[in-house]
Amino acid sequence: AAVNSSDDQCRVTMADALVMRDLQVDDYHKGYMALLGQLTVAGDVSEDMFKSRYAEISGNPDYKIVVLEETETGKVVGTASLIVERKFLRGCGKCGHIEDVVVDSSKRGLKLGLRLISALADAAQALGCYKVILDCSEANAPFYAKCGFVRKEIQMVKYFNS
Repeated sequence: AAVNSSDDQCRVTMADALVMRDLQVDDYHKGYMALLGQLTVAGDVSEDMFKSRYAEISGNPDYKIVVLEETETGKVVGTASLIVERKFLRGCGKCGHIEDVVVDSSKRGLKLGLRLISALADAAQALGCYKVILDCSEANAPFYAKCGFVRKEIQMVKYFNS
């Protein structure tokens, strides 16, 4: 059933004021790194470092980074990444990994994260992935369940000092 609350109308209006597109090199100046800093430690990334990494991944079909840009301000207010893993399993299948999902704190609750996740899940399917997976905190598990993901096994990590 459709809900005609003013809250839902606000969500639509806010969503229409944004454009989803692939990451561009000038997003460095549109707040991309500060946005990533809302997710985790982004580190001190200079413009030259950003441009170098962008050049490495921009032509690689196994990387897709999308951003949500606020049309009025030009500020990047959301982002998520898809990395495609080429496997020998499943008849040399492909598995998509969604990473680095973040929406600016001032824009949360507007279903922008859902838009990012849906776009990357669709991209993974279009690229021939047999599944798409992601890691998340316990606190974020209900959000990803709303996006159609199900809990499976556990995550393990080993960090290296560098």
